[in-house]
Amino acid sequence: MKKGYWIASVDIGDPDGYKLYIAENAKAFRKYGARFLARGGRAETVEGKGRSRTVVIEFKDYETALACYRSPEYAKAMAIRKDMADGVIVVTEG
Repeated sequence: MKKGYWIASVDIGDPDGYKLYIAENAKAFRKYGARFLARGGRAETVEGKGRSRTVVIEFKDYETALACYRSPEYAKAMAIRKDMADGVIVVTEG
């Protein structure tokens, strides 16, 4: 079975407030067995327009990755994030 992944590229406008989002999203990630492969480390955009933070999260499969994103637990985290960060999240099968 192929794994599922979230690939997120984010610009954070409120770093202190973003910590609240991280605390809240941990609930969904724990429930759905998420594993961080990359989380805000060094990155260089070599093509196109990049963002300041890149995150790659692995799930057991594509369906679980989508279920986490669409979950009520993650919806609470998303509500916190929407006013303090701008970005793109792609859910993909790997």
